[in-house]
Amino acid sequence: MSSPTSARLRALAGAGLVLTGALTLTACGDVPAPGTTAGAATPSPSVTASGASPYVEPGANDGAPHYNENNAYRQSGDMSPAHAKDAQREAERIRPVLKRLWEQHKWQPSAVRSALLRLGYEEERITKDGKRLGGTLTVHEMFSRYENGEYVTPEGALVALRVHDDACVSAFVQKSNYAVRTNGPYPETGCFEPPYGH
Repeated sequence: MSSPTSARLRALAGAGLVLTGALTLTACGDVPAPGTTAGAATPSPSVTASGASPYVEPGANDGAPHYNENNAYRQSGDMSPAHAKDAQREAERIRPVLKRLWEQHKWQPSAVRSALLRLGYEEERITKDGKRLGGTLTVHEMFSRYENGEYVTPEGALVALRVHDDACVSAFVQKSNYAVRTNGPYPETGCFEPPYGH
């Protein structure tokens, strides 16, 4: 006759065998990591992996997660094909004027504004609450930037021409260079490309 203690030990041993068998069956096909024994727990790659996120956001500049979301203010809207052609036509009118001003070392906003108004554009007028009253051309100084512990405003002028609600010409002229391009409007700055460091 067996004692209650030995019966209990046999039951525990049996349960241990069943548990071991179950673990063995669920680990079928797993290859143990080097230096470990079968049945030993191996760390999950997602827990121990370091470095860049495995998720790469489509269309993101550097692939960082949430890049597009974080930089939405720097993404211009889409232009209709017909309005894009209109914007390109206006860009071709503006480009030679800015080239001439750059060659003459005239990049002050007042000089640029005056030269572009002679092309027949009208200055855009906007109320304090953002309602547009008319006109299409805006010229102002360059955006300030942080340099050597202070904000500085470089010499030069920024240009924005609203060709249609969805189509713009944006440009700049400064001591080092000038450029003209077409784009859709930006969510926060209209036709002007917003500065970095939002």
